[in-house]
Amino acid sequence: MDARAIIAQVRKGQTPPQADLSAFAQGLATGAVSDAQAGAFAMAVCLNGLSDAGRVGLTAAMRDSGDVLAWDLAGPVVDKHSTGGVGDCVSLILAPMLAACGVFVPMISGRGLGHTGGTLDKLEAVPGVSTDVSEARLRAIVAEVGCAIVSATGRIAPADKRLYAVRDVTATVDSVDLITASILSKKLAAGLGALVLDVKFGSGAFMKTEAEARALAQALVQTARGAGCPTVAVLSDMNQPLAPSLGNATELATCMEILSGAPEAAPRLVTLALALGCEALGLAGWPEDKARAALERTLADGTALNRFARMIAALGGPPDMDQDWRTHLPKAPVTLAVKASAAGHVAAIDGEALGLAVVALGGGRQKEGDRIDPAVGLTDVRNLGERVAAGDVLAVVHARNDDAAQAACDAVKAAITIGAAPQVGPLILDRIT
Repeated sequence: MDARAIIAQVRKGQTPPQADLSAFAQGLATGAVSDAQAGAFAMAVCLNGLSDAGRVGLTAAMRDSGDVLAWDLAGPVVDKHSTGGVGDCVSLILAPMLAACGVFVPMISGRGLGHTGGTLDKLEAVPGVSTDVSEARLRAIVAEVGCAIVSATGRIAPADKRLYAVRDVTATVDSVDLITASILSKKLAAGLGALVLDVKFGSGAFMKTEAEARALAQALVQTARGAGCPTVAVLSDMNQPLAPSLGNATELATCMEILSGAPEAAPRLVTLALALGCEALGLAGWPEDKARAALERTLADGTALNRFARMIAALGGPPDMDQDWRTHLPKAPVTLAVKASAAGHVAAIDGEALGLAVVALGGGRQKEGDRIDPAVGLTDVRNLGERVAAGDVLAVVHARNDDAAQAACDAVKAAITIGAAPQVGPLILDRIT
């Protein structure tokens, strides 16, 4: 393998042969490819892009740079991935819903990134829970419970871990080809039979425009299918938080209310979860009407709650999460209401600013290695378009101390614009197949 020749091909806009991409990915995983070569490769891809075949080839090569799981279970193996947004805790309710329908969900998730919260951080708000498990333990939980939400082991797509670290310090994160290969290499290494993608756009998402999100969704679907995994994506609106709560324990509390039979706690969250669940079951061969009825039934009869509680216990958490969850979630000592200074409608919400306010409270990481405070965050966030009077509560801040609460209150007030009634678009804009 000649790393220089591969880099030169990409720099010239050519697609390296699959064998060369595979060798380069192995070199990333083993260290045979230097940091300088990894950075040059990432920059060449960022500037010139890859062909469709090259993107599929790089994704497959990075997937195969470590362990690729294979399953022998009594039902289909399906997963869902979101590109991230504020108040997005769909995974926490969708995985147990699918498990209660007989689908197996080995969900390899991530931690907080930038202004968006991480699914693993939200789960670990429950005392005792650890999402760092061995492959053997992952297999046991999936077989016994039907779902497991865990972090990737060091042997899952190690080439991606190496390349991502280099991209982060070489200004090459913003590449559809590299983003696609990064997301899919980890997901496909989980041995999925099908994948559903939730690609978000708007103020609270990484992709701010519909066009950017659509381009990424099309690349993801095309590449995943090219790598042999049936995949569907939906484009969803993130111009307001998906749930009325932001944070770790705060979002988990909303999920527990939904799983406990109160979908009205976050209607938009439930709507999106049902839509993604129908797509997942559809890929597993279910008719749409039966899929929706089955998913709704898991929330109504408590079977999704039971699966979630069993998963929590299997990850080291308390055994009675389905009965006494409120006593297990940490609570911040200070709460402060953010009040509207004038009457009108909630005309705009800067979702990224809200997410960063939670990060500043301690609910996210400002640098690698920061400890997260699971109790802090926001609740009762108003919906876009809601009518408010002067003095009405726009959100409630949950903080560790008074100074942090006031700073967050100021940030939240600046992030929510009161004015004329806006035109609120649909939650799900399109479906990409």
